[in-house]
Amino acid sequence: MSIEIKEISKKFGNFNALDNINLKIETGELVALLGPSGSGKTTLLRIIAGLEEGDKGTILFDGLDNTNKKTKERNVGFVFQHYALFKQMNVFENVAFGLKVKKKKSRLSNEKINEKVMELLTLVKMENMANRYPNQLSGGQKQRIALARALAVEPRVLLLDEPFGALDAKVRKELRRWLRKLHEEFNITSVFVTHDQEEALDVADRIVVLNGGKIEQVGTPEEVYDNPSNEFVYNFLGNVNLFHKRIQSNEDKEGNFILNNDSKELNSKIYDDYAAKAINEISYVRPHDIEILLENEDSAIKSKVTFIRAVGPVVNIELIRLDNSEIIEAQINKDNYKVLNIKVGQEVYIRPKDITTFIIDYTI
Repeated sequence: MSIEIKEISKKFGNFNALDNINLKIETGELVALLGPSGSGKTTLLRIIAGLEEGDKGTILFDGLDNTNKKTKERNVGFVFQHYALFKQMNVFENVAFGLKVKKKKSRLSNEKINEKVMELLTLVKMENMANRYPNQLSGGQKQRIALARALAVEPRVLLLDEPFGALDAKVRKELRRWLRKLHEEFNITSVFVTHDQEEALDVADRIVVLNGGKIEQVGTPEEVYDNPSNEFVYNFLGNVNLFHKRIQSNEDKEGNFILNNDSKELNSKIYDDYAAKAINEISYVRPHDIEILLENEDSAIKSKVTFIRAVGPVVNIELIRLDNSEIIEAQINKDNYKVLNIKVGQEVYIRPKDITTFIIDYTI
């Protein structure tokens, strides 16, 4: 089932949680809502679910208006970060709950319910724990049960709010792999909220990057990581080094720019004839795109090694630029590190590769 979000806005007092959001989610897609705290991702998820009302805008499921429908009428499965399992019920009863509270005319027989619950428990590899209670389960096991319970009612849409946020790193990775497989088997339209960039890049078909209640970019993991639309997206998706360059430009009365990198000031005639602009050019470079050299070469920057962490196949290195004292992070493989044989305190040269540049201009 497709989901279309049209011009959704939401305020909490003076706080603008969502500002005119427009988004189309195709049938069977697994979409991540990614952004920092306060970006509006959970609010948007709750509005899709019917747990929250937008101040304006429309929510369409398969082209039909669901804006004013109650949550139970939307047929969505919702998985919360902290599981929300019923403590007084065992695993089997938790998964069966949604099936047993259906209206009599649409409720399955007890035999069919038992079969369905056991099928789901087998799917999530929890069939041997049907009689256990939530307090007897690990965090990862609880989350599997929460997902099985959400899927039991055969929802048209599966919504997940930071589903792995409370788990440790190893369990999160295992469940991410499992969620991808589960999604492929059920082919259900799924939307999940996360602030974890690695999680979104690893799981989602498409990523919606939110910031301050607005959408910054929508695209595949490859698109948003390799071709970020602006500096916020680039900064948010992983570590990055910034290289600043300030240049001077003039704009004539027809709006044509005349750049002058060497000019330190504009004379009075230029101020009279042109609108002066100061342009701040910012280049972004990922740590793995910093090349470390032992000898000076073209465009290299002299730097000093301040920290080395050689754990695993990737070596993380921090350096300080000797021209402006800025900190630079670099990542190189173990083989390259052994060849360079660099030490903390050693002076070397760095050269950025695969540079992405954004220009911010300030009219005077």
